[in-house]
Amino acid sequence: MKRAVCILSGGMDSAVASYIAQKDGYEIVALHFNYGQRTEAKELEAFGAIAKSLDAKTYEIDLPFFKQIGASALVDKSIAVPVDGIKPGIPVTYVPFRNGIFLSIAAAIAEKEGAEAIYIGVVEEDSSGYPDCREEFIQKMQEAINAGTKPQTKIEIKTPLIHLKKEDIVRVGAQLGVPLELTWSCYQNSDEACGVCDSCRLRLKGFEKAGLKDKIPYRS
Repeated sequence: MKRAVCILSGGMDSAVASYIAQKDGYEIVALHFNYGQRTEAKELEAFGAIAKSLDAKTYEIDLPFFKQIGASALVDKSIAVPVDGIKPGIPVTYVPFRNGIFLSIAAAIAEKEGAEAIYIGVVEEDSSGYPDCREEFIQKMQEAINAGTKPQTKIEIKTPLIHLKKEDIVRVGAQLGVPLELTWSCYQNSDEACGVCDSCRLRLKGFEKAGLKDKIPYRS
């Protein structure tokens, strides 16, 4: 059976992308990164639950250097997570070149596992302005990966959500039976989602526009 490495954060987008990979006929190798993010333990819990639902082989990789680099509110607690609405430009929650590093490690695992695809749940049109979620970046990373691996290694980076809106992602997830209630999107809380960070706002808007109820707990 063909294999795909799925970068699975435990969030809604990566979970839906992983279920799409399974629907596409791939055996799933689920890859998760602990990089010192504020909700690291909660994301790891969500990853475990979703990977189990996919019957996936799992890799958990620790990347402590992101905290050493800092420069992002997700890994540096001295930088406040924005809670006053999504604004133009690159937000302080952007982690420098995170997806480039994630994809590089995913490529190494894909080569080892004999996988022919890497799935990543990046969203270009309705994202928070992260430069490493753009289609142009993904295409160039794929070229670099195939230039830097064995001649017989051919890896395609698949981004099934990249042109979708959040409400479309919610609908696709519901249609595929993704356990969205097990996913976690909040940037700053691990018990009850804050409801006001960029990620919570996008998620809540997506469920509202899809006409569905988000079952995760939110602070009232």
